[in-house]
Amino acid sequence: MKSSRLVSILLLLQTRGRLTAAQLAEELEVSVRTVYRDVEALAAAGVPLYGDAGHAGGYRLLDGYRTRLTGLTADEAEALFLAGAPGAAAQLGLGSVLAAAQLKVRAALPAELRAHADRVSGRFHLDAPGWYTEAGAHEAPYLTAVADAVWNNRVLHVVYRRWREPTDVERRLEPYGLVLKAGRWYVVAGPGPRTFRIDQILELTITEAEFERPADFDLAAHWTEYQRGFHERLYRDKGEAVVRLAPGAALARARRLNEEVTADGWTTVAVPIESVEHAHAEFLRLGADVEVLQPPELRARIARTVTELAARYGTRGT
Repeated sequence: MKSSRLVSILLLLQTRGRLTAAQLAEELEVSVRTVYRDVEALAAAGVPLYGDAGHAGGYRLLDGYRTRLTGLTADEAEALFLAGAPGAAAQLGLGSVLAAAQLKVRAALPAELRAHADRVSGRFHLDAPGWYTEAGAHEAPYLTAVADAVWNNRVLHVVYRRWREPTDVERRLEPYGLVLKAGRWYVVAGPGPRTFRIDQILELTITEAEFERPADFDLAAHWTEYQRGFHERLYRDKGEAVVRLAPGAALARARRLNEEVTADGWTTVAVPIESVEHAHAEFLRLGADVEVLQPPELRARIARTVTELAARYGTRGT
């Protein structure tokens, strides 16, 4: 990635002094032409480096110039090390890069801020996937390819598996950004933009075509809005279930139908449901603390399941 190369060029020149374009290219495993472009980018950004021609020539930084991390507060230093997600970085193929970057940042911090950062990294660990997610359950073999296309603004052609018919479809994607949500990777892509699960990509081709990322696109803001819309779409026009809840039992998005509470403490609420199948599984989690009153098909489905369970457990061992 270009930003990583620019930092590497700075560190190489800072630690080794004068280096030729060929030496830099060898260190970074890129072409000499790429080094020329990167050096021009650094110069345009105000980095004081210059090049000498001839046998003993090469690039070097102005004497006394060093990259420094200044102005960091204790809270900022703590947040910097708390923000690292080693699992996600490893999935993107950047695990060693993240470790090296944190080491360099730590070395550059003053002793007091370094102590703050060490205290945070020793007390917090981020683990995105849920408890019941099996290792490899959401593997996304095309993740690094999608990430490369995101970084380089390359158009993707994919075969994508969706839930409704036809299930396997071809799509042209302009990948704007990646999101890691509950252990799953998503790509937000134009036109639209729309959101795709990367582990549902069956085939992928990175094309030579480039796209222009919308200048006003904000990935974090888009994802927040997408999540809000997702929950609204999930229950829209799906209907409600009317249930009785035992004291202390709770259901998300439940709406009390009246203020009356029975003598045994049970309350009647309405709950938006996505489908009978989905509600069946959710209500069974509460066991005997919920009684479904409506709709009739949901009540009958749960009654059938309870009868089957009673028969199975009642005859076991007899």
